[in-house]
Order: sequence, then C-alpha cells, then structure tokens
Amino acid sequence: MPVVTRVVKISTKGNDDILDITAKVQKEVASSKIKDGLVTILAVGSTIGLTTMEYEPGQITDLKDLMERLVPKDVDWRHNYSWGGGDGNAHSHLRASLMGAQLSIPLVKGELTLGTWQQIVAIDFDIRPRSREIIVQIIGE
Repeated sequence: MPVVTRVVKISTKGNDDILDITAKVQKEVASSKIKDGLVTILAVGSTIGLTTMEYEPGQITDLKDLMERLVPKDVDWRHNYSWGGGDGNAHSHLRASLMGAQLSIPLVKGELTLGTWQQIVAIDFDIRPRSREIIVQIIGE
C-alpha cells in the first residue's frame, strides 16, 4: 500500500490567525495519485492547531472569542515564567493542546470526504507571526 508524505508551508500572523488550508491539502492529495485511503494531517509545533469548520467571518470570530473565554490571555499562567520569564505565550500552548494538532480524513475517489460547509483550518495561537509546516500523509491505493 503506497504512502506519500508531503509538506505544506504556511505563513501566519499569529494571535489566533485562522487559515483555510483545504485547497492546499487537496492539491497534495491529487498529486499523490492515491484515490482511496486515508489522509493524515499534522501541524508541526506546540502553539498551532488543526480542526474543521465552516470558514466564514462569523465562525472565525466566534472561534477566536471561544478560545479567549476558555483560555484567556491575561491569566497568570505558570508557563509564562519558564525559560527566564517573559515568554508570554502560555495561553498559546494551552489553546493548541485543547484544539489538537492532527486530523485524519477518509479519501474516496481522490476527494477528501468533507461536508459542503466543512473546511480544514490551521489556527496559529502563538503571539507572533510564524512560518509553519503542515505534514500531509496520504495512505491508500
């Protein structure tokens, strides 16, 4: 059974930047020539997460608001005192841990099995812009 591994590179603005990466993932799937199987996607880093959602302005704002309510920036998190203090991104690590960094999506007839209003998004929770890598591994036949 063939396994194809690709890397998708993205640039983010940080601070809960949410990017639709569906087309980038689908492009890698199409170029793999694998038609049926499983696509596993991993965001590399401890302050970035992956999920699926309806990628539209209201949902984007709602998700950012939800993360602020669940894991506020202005809490005296202990991680902010690690590495000599002043790190300031404890909430970024916690949000990424809560969201998760991996997705698996069935591949059927060369297409990701996503719903009509369902897109794959990467959310960079870190406090500064970053260059990120998303690993896309396609397994099947």
